[in-house]
Amino acid sequence: MRLSIALLIAGLLLLSVSCTSNQVPATPTPMLSLDEVVRRTLEAYAQQLAPTLQDGDLVAAPGEDFSMEVTQEPLMETETQVPEITEAENTELPESHYIWNIWGHRQYFPIGCEASAAHDWAWYFGVEINEFNFQMELPVSDNPDLGFVGSVEGPWGQVPPYAYGVHAAPVAQVLRDNYGMTARATKEFTIEEIQREIASGQPVIAWVIGNCVGGIPYEYTDQQGNTVVVAAYEHVVIITGYDEDSLRYMNNGKFYDIQYEYFENSWSVLGNMALYLADE
Repeated sequence: MRLSIALLIAGLLLLSVSCTSNQVPATPTPMLSLDEVVRRTLEAYAQQLAPTLQDGDLVAAPGEDFSMEVTQEPLMETETQVPEITEAENTELPESHYIWNIWGHRQYFPIGCEASAAHDWAWYFGVEINEFNFQMELPVSDNPDLGFVGSVEGPWGQVPPYAYGVHAAPVAQVLRDNYGMTARATKEFTIEEIQREIASGQPVIAWVIGNCVGGIPYEYTDQQGNTVVVAAYEHVVIITGYDEDSLRYMNNGKFYDIQYEYFENSWSVLGNMALYLADE
Protein backbone atom coordinates (compact mmCIF):
# COMPACT_ATOMS: atom_id res chain seq x y z
CA MET A 1 0.00 0.00 0.00
CA ARG A 2 2.81 2.39 0.96
CA LEU A 3 4.61 1.57 -2.31
CA SER A 4 1.45 2.29 -4.34
CA ILE A 5 0.94 5.61 -2.59
CA ALA A 6 4.59 6.55 -3.15
CA LEU A 7 4.33 5.65 -6.83
CA LEU A 8 1.12 7.68 -7.13
CA ILE A 9 2.73 10.73 -5.52
CA ALA A 10 5.81 10.38 -7.75
CA GLY A 11 3.60 10.16 -10.82
CA LEU A 12 1.72 13.27 -9.84
CA LEU A 13 4.96 15.15 -9.28
CA LEU A 14 6.31 14.08 -12.66
CA LEU A 15 3.05 15.13 -14.33
CA SER A 16 3.25 18.50 -12.59
CA VAL A 17 6.84 19.05 -13.66
CA SER A 18 6.04 17.99 -17.21
CA CYS A 19 3.09 20.39 -17.51
CA THR A 20 5.05 23.24 -16.02
CA SER A 21 8.01 22.76 -18.33
CA ASN A 22 5.77 22.87 -21.42
CA GLN A 23 4.20 26.21 -20.54
CA VAL A 24 5.66 29.36 -22.10
CA PRO A 25 5.64 32.30 -19.69
CA ALA A 26 3.19 34.93 -20.89
CA THR A 27 4.87 38.12 -22.05
CA PRO A 28 2.57 41.15 -21.91
CA THR A 29 2.25 43.03 -25.18
CA PRO A 30 3.86 46.46 -24.72
CA MET A 31 1.39 49.31 -25.05
CA LEU A 32 3.09 52.28 -26.64
CA SER A 33 1.89 55.79 -26.04
CA LEU A 34 1.00 57.93 -29.04
CA ASP A 35 4.08 60.07 -28.41
CA GLU A 36 6.25 56.94 -28.45
CA VAL A 37 4.70 55.71 -31.70
CA VAL A 38 5.35 59.08 -33.35
CA ARG A 39 8.88 59.18 -31.95
CA ARG A 40 9.67 55.79 -33.45
CA THR A 41 8.14 56.80 -36.76
CA LEU A 42 10.32 59.89 -36.94
CA GLU A 43 13.40 57.96 -35.86
CA ALA A 44 12.84 55.59 -38.77
CA TYR A 45 13.45 58.59 -40.99
CA ALA A 46 16.32 59.92 -38.85
CA GLN A 47 14.17 62.74 -37.55
CA GLN A 48 14.33 64.41 -34.17
CA LEU A 49 11.05 64.53 -32.28
CA ALA A 50 9.88 67.98 -31.32
CA PRO A 51 7.63 68.11 -28.26
CA THR A 52 3.94 68.06 -29.08
CA LEU A 53 2.52 71.40 -28.03
CA GLN A 54 -0.78 72.10 -26.39
CA ASP A 55 -3.53 73.88 -28.28
CA GLY A 56 -2.98 77.01 -26.21
CA ASP A 57 0.53 77.33 -27.65
CA LEU A 58 -0.59 76.89 -31.26
CA VAL A 59 -0.08 80.43 -32.57
CA ALA A 60 3.47 80.75 -31.30
CA ALA A 61 4.67 77.24 -32.00
CA PRO A 62 7.17 76.08 -32.88
CA GLY A 63 9.16 79.29 -32.38
CA GLU A 64 8.96 82.78 -33.79
CA ASP A 65 12.65 83.41 -34.26
CA PHE A 66 12.34 85.09 -37.64
CA SER A 67 8.78 86.45 -37.71
CA MET A 68 7.80 89.79 -36.19
CA GLU A 69 4.20 90.29 -35.17
CA VAL A 70 2.71 93.51 -36.53
CA THR A 71 -0.51 95.42 -35.98
CA GLN A 72 -2.59 95.92 -39.10
CA GLU A 73 -5.38 98.45 -38.81
CA PRO A 74 -8.40 98.39 -41.17
CA LEU A 75 -8.67 101.10 -43.79
CA MET A 76 -11.10 103.89 -43.05
CA GLU A 77 -13.88 104.51 -45.56
CA THR A 78 -12.10 107.63 -46.80
CA GLU A 79 -8.85 105.75 -47.42
CA THR A 80 -7.98 103.72 -50.48
CA GLN A 81 -5.61 100.87 -51.08
CA VAL A 82 -2.62 101.05 -53.39
CA PRO A 83 -3.87 100.54 -56.97
CA GLU A 84 -3.80 96.92 -58.02
CA ILE A 85 -2.14 95.76 -61.21
CA THR A 86 -4.26 94.35 -64.02
CA GLU A 87 -3.45 92.18 -67.01
CA ALA A 88 -3.65 95.19 -69.29
CA GLU A 89 -0.98 97.03 -67.31
CA ASN A 90 2.75 96.68 -67.44
CA THR A 91 4.01 93.36 -66.06
CA GLU A 92 6.43 95.16 -63.76
CA LEU A 93 5.49 94.60 -60.12
CA PRO A 94 5.20 97.44 -57.61
CA GLU A 95 7.96 97.51 -54.99
CA SER A 96 5.42 96.82 -52.26
CA HIS A 97 1.75 96.05 -51.84
CA TYR A 98 -0.41 95.18 -48.85
CA ILE A 99 -3.93 93.85 -48.69
CA TRP A 100 -5.47 95.71 -45.76
CA ASN A 101 -9.10 94.66 -45.52
CA ILE A 102 -8.51 91.00 -44.76
CA TRP A 103 -9.13 89.53 -41.33
CA GLY A 104 -8.86 86.15 -39.76
CA HIS A 105 -9.66 84.17 -36.64
CA ARG A 106 -8.15 81.49 -34.46
CA GLN A 107 -8.74 78.02 -35.84
CA TYR A 108 -11.39 75.95 -34.08
CA PHE A 109 -9.92 72.44 -34.44
CA PRO A 110 -6.49 71.53 -33.02
CA ILE A 111 -5.13 70.67 -36.48
CA GLY A 112 -7.83 72.30 -38.62
CA CYS A 113 -5.66 75.14 -39.92
CA GLU A 114 -6.57 74.43 -43.55
CA ALA A 115 -10.33 74.76 -42.98
CA SER A 116 -9.76 77.88 -40.89
CA ALA A 117 -7.57 79.49 -43.56
CA ALA A 118 -10.04 78.50 -46.30
CA HIS A 119 -12.78 80.27 -44.32
CA ASP A 120 -10.77 83.51 -43.98
CA TRP A 121 -9.47 83.38 -47.56
CA ALA A 122 -12.93 82.79 -49.05
CA TRP A 123 -14.50 85.48 -46.83
CA TYR A 124 -12.13 88.05 -48.32
CA PHE A 125 -13.57 87.20 -51.77
CA GLY A 126 -17.13 87.45 -50.48
CA VAL A 127 -17.79 83.71 -50.12
CA GLU A 128 -19.28 82.49 -46.84
CA ILE A 129 -17.89 79.20 -45.50
CA ASN A 130 -18.72 77.40 -42.29
CA GLU A 131 -15.42 76.16 -40.90
CA PHE A 132 -16.92 73.02 -39.36
CA ASN A 133 -18.80 72.10 -42.54
CA PHE A 134 -15.71 72.67 -44.67
CA GLN A 135 -13.66 70.35 -42.49
CA MET A 136 -16.30 67.64 -42.85
CA GLU A 137 -16.39 68.13 -46.63
CA LEU A 138 -12.70 67.37 -47.05
CA PRO A 139 -11.96 63.86 -48.35
CA VAL A 140 -10.18 61.48 -45.97
CA SER A 141 -7.00 59.59 -46.79
CA ASP A 142 -3.68 58.51 -45.32
CA ASN A 143 -2.08 60.62 -48.09
CA PRO A 144 -2.40 64.40 -47.50
CA ASP A 145 -2.23 65.05 -51.25
CA LEU A 146 -5.50 63.11 -51.54
CA GLY A 147 -7.36 63.94 -48.33
CA PHE A 148 -7.23 64.83 -44.65
CA VAL A 149 -4.99 62.49 -42.66
CA GLY A 150 -6.15 61.39 -39.21
CA SER A 151 -8.43 63.07 -36.70
CA VAL A 152 -8.77 66.85 -36.78
CA GLU A 153 -8.84 66.62 -32.98
CA GLY A 154 -5.38 65.01 -32.92
CA PRO A 155 -2.25 66.67 -31.53
CA TRP A 156 -0.25 68.98 -33.75
CA GLY A 157 3.25 68.00 -34.85
CA GLN A 158 2.64 64.43 -36.01
CA VAL A 159 3.29 62.80 -39.36
CA PRO A 160 1.24 60.36 -41.49
CA PRO A 161 -0.25 57.88 -40.98
CA TYR A 162 -1.07 59.62 -37.68
CA ALA A 163 -3.15 62.79 -37.40
CA TYR A 164 -1.51 65.30 -39.73
CA GLY A 165 -3.74 67.54 -41.87
CA VAL A 166 -4.18 68.03 -45.60
CA HIS A 167 -2.27 69.53 -48.49
CA ALA A 168 -3.43 72.05 -51.08
CA ALA A 169 -5.10 69.92 -53.77
CA PRO A 170 -8.05 68.57 -51.71
CA VAL A 171 -8.69 72.03 -50.21
CA ALA A 172 -8.83 73.59 -53.68
CA GLN A 173 -11.11 70.81 -54.90
CA VAL A 174 -13.67 71.45 -52.15
CA LEU A 175 -13.52 75.21 -52.80
CA ARG A 176 -14.21 74.58 -56.50
CA ASP A 177 -16.84 71.87 -56.20
CA ASN A 178 -18.80 73.13 -53.19
CA TYR A 179 -18.31 76.89 -53.26
CA GLY A 180 -17.82 77.76 -56.92
CA MET A 181 -14.41 79.38 -56.40
CA THR A 182 -11.67 79.10 -59.01
CA ALA A 183 -9.18 77.91 -56.41
CA ARG A 184 -6.02 76.38 -57.80
CA ALA A 185 -3.50 74.27 -55.89
CA THR A 186 0.12 74.27 -56.95
CA LYS A 187 3.61 73.25 -55.97
CA GLU A 188 6.89 74.89 -56.95
CA PHE A 189 5.26 78.32 -56.78
CA THR A 190 7.70 81.25 -56.68
CA ILE A 191 8.04 84.41 -54.61
CA GLU A 192 7.45 86.48 -57.74
CA GLU A 193 4.21 84.61 -58.41
CA ILE A 194 3.09 85.27 -54.84
CA GLN A 195 3.93 88.96 -55.27
CA ARG A 196 1.96 89.10 -58.50
CA GLU A 197 -1.11 87.63 -56.79
CA ILE A 198 -0.79 90.06 -53.88
CA ALA A 199 -0.30 93.03 -56.20
CA SER A 200 -3.51 91.96 -57.93
CA GLY A 201 -5.32 92.12 -54.61
CA GLN A 202 -5.50 88.35 -54.13
CA PRO A 203 -4.13 86.73 -50.94
CA VAL A 204 -2.38 83.37 -51.21
CA ILE A 205 -2.53 80.40 -48.83
CA ALA A 206 0.93 78.89 -48.31
CA TRP A 207 1.90 75.56 -46.71
CA VAL A 208 4.72 76.10 -44.22
CA ILE A 209 6.15 74.62 -41.03
CA GLY A 210 4.91 76.02 -37.72
CA ASN A 211 4.87 79.79 -37.64
CA CYS A 212 7.16 79.92 -40.70
CA VAL A 213 10.12 78.12 -39.15
CA GLY A 214 12.41 75.47 -40.60
CA GLY A 215 11.59 71.79 -40.91
CA ILE A 216 12.79 68.54 -42.42
CA PRO A 217 10.85 66.86 -45.24
CA TYR A 218 10.73 63.14 -45.82
CA GLU A 219 8.90 60.76 -48.10
CA TYR A 220 5.90 58.83 -46.83
CA THR A 221 4.41 55.91 -48.78
CA ASP A 222 0.65 55.55 -48.41
CA GLN A 223 -1.39 52.35 -48.38
CA GLN A 224 -1.75 52.39 -52.17
CA GLY A 225 2.00 52.74 -52.68
CA ASN A 226 1.97 56.45 -53.58
CA THR A 227 4.82 58.57 -52.25
CA VAL A 228 4.25 62.04 -50.79
CA VAL A 229 6.55 64.52 -49.07
CA VAL A 230 5.39 65.36 -45.53
CA ALA A 231 6.86 67.11 -42.50
CA ALA A 232 6.09 67.49 -38.80
CA TYR A 233 4.24 70.68 -37.80
CA GLU A 234 2.70 71.16 -41.25
CA HIS A 235 0.72 74.41 -41.17
CA VAL A 236 -0.86 77.02 -43.46
CA VAL A 237 -0.70 80.82 -43.43
CA ILE A 238 -2.25 83.46 -45.69
CA ILE A 239 0.16 85.81 -47.48
CA THR A 240 -1.29 89.33 -47.49
CA GLY A 241 1.53 91.71 -48.44
CA TYR A 242 5.14 92.27 -49.40
CA ASP A 243 7.85 94.89 -49.77
CA GLU A 244 11.50 94.81 -50.85
CA ASP A 245 12.64 92.97 -47.74
CA SER A 246 9.82 90.84 -46.44
CA LEU A 247 6.44 89.17 -46.80
CA ARG A 248 3.46 89.74 -44.54
CA TYR A 249 1.30 86.78 -43.60
CA MET A 250 -1.69 86.09 -41.40
CA ASN A 251 -1.61 83.17 -38.97
CA ASN A 252 -4.70 82.48 -36.84
CA GLY A 253 -5.82 86.09 -37.16
CA LYS A 254 -2.44 87.64 -36.31
CA PHE A 255 -0.15 89.36 -38.79
CA TYR A 256 3.59 88.82 -39.11
CA ASP A 257 6.41 90.18 -41.26
CA ILE A 258 9.21 87.81 -42.22
CA GLN A 259 12.28 88.23 -44.42
CA TYR A 260 12.19 86.33 -47.68
CA GLU A 261 15.04 83.94 -46.92
CA TYR A 262 13.44 82.72 -43.71
CA PHE A 263 10.02 82.37 -45.30
CA GLU A 264 11.44 80.37 -48.20
CA ASN A 265 13.32 78.12 -45.78
CA SER A 266 9.97 77.12 -44.25
CA TRP A 267 7.88 77.18 -47.41
CA SER A 268 10.31 74.99 -49.37
CA VAL A 269 9.97 72.06 -46.94
CA LEU A 270 6.71 70.96 -48.60
CA GLY A 271 7.74 72.02 -52.09
CA ASN A 272 6.56 75.66 -52.23
CA MET A 273 2.94 74.53 -51.99
CA ALA A 274 0.25 77.20 -52.37
CA LEU A 275 -3.39 77.87 -53.16
CA TYR A 276 -4.55 80.93 -55.07
CA LEU A 277 -7.55 82.26 -56.98
CA ALA A 278 -7.02 81.51 -60.66
CA ASP A 279 -8.46 83.49 -63.55
CA GLU A 280 -11.70 82.20 -65.02
